[in-house]
Amino acid sequence: MMKIQSMTELVQVCESEGKTIGEIMLMMEAKNSGKEEETIIGMMEERLIKMKEAVDRGIKDGSTAPSGISGGDAVRMYGYVNQGKSLSGHYISNAMTFSLATSESNARMGVIVATPTAGAAGILPGVLFSLHKNDGTPYKDLVMGLFTASMLGYVIANGSFISGAAGGCQAEVGSATAMAAGTIVELKGGTPKQAVNATAIAMKSLLGLVCDPVAGLVEVPCIKRNVIGTSIAFSAADLSLSGIESRIPCDEVIEAMYRVGKDMPRTLRETALGGLAMTPTGKKVKEQLFHKKP
Repeated sequence: MMKIQSMTELVQVCESEGKTIGEIMLMMEAKNSGKEEETIIGMMEERLIKMKEAVDRGIKDGSTAPSGISGGDAVRMYGYVNQGKSLSGHYISNAMTFSLATSESNARMGVIVATPTAGAAGILPGVLFSLHKNDGTPYKDLVMGLFTASMLGYVIANGSFISGAAGGCQAEVGSATAMAAGTIVELKGGTPKQAVNATAIAMKSLLGLVCDPVAGLVEVPCIKRNVIGTSIAFSAADLSLSGIESRIPCDEVIEAMYRVGKDMPRTLRETALGGLAMTPTGKKVKEQLFHKKP
């Protein structure tokens, strides 16, 4: 199988092989690793289970993180949603809750799965387990969804950035949201072309987002950005599944993200030297944590 270098090539390969994006990723991994597909699926299932464990911990554990600046919000959101008060509908409100749970588990030094990074690890579990809860999507399909997300992330990573330090939060939460959007489409029966289109729509929506973690920790504003990413992922998926297309092709959106990241000042790329990190409250939090003037 050819090495896939663009979303255009990915769609072409899927169409010529009659395979989904997730199936193409599985085939590629089997060829590159020399492992049997069944073995690789088993390894991916282990990652899905770790994601579920992080969600389950997060919705029950209301304790604060060691930093003292995050924690307990997943429990609050879980209770709020279960009271039937949420305005977002079941898919998005559940996804937001599970995203919070995962990101707070990460902040408490729990085990999470980086998708594609720890700072953006809440988005994909949020949407996957929302689909599981609301549609009854079986674990075997969620596992294939992880292969879909992996393939989309693979192309993004090779064409641009996936870390906040390299390209801002657009590269981290943006990439995770884009991966999740395409995965939702594929799990809902959309075509590879529609999945890639959703990826483009989601990424466009977060283009230019800076990385400005308060006190240099991936908690504020990162956790809540993960939450918002889940709603963008579902919105992008709905747009694509309805037949709406991105006017800018996905490969060009990825290239634009790369250029924006290269142009972004160092102060806005995970250095905690700009944006929200340098607000009066942000500087006060840093001073309290490290006992020194920021």
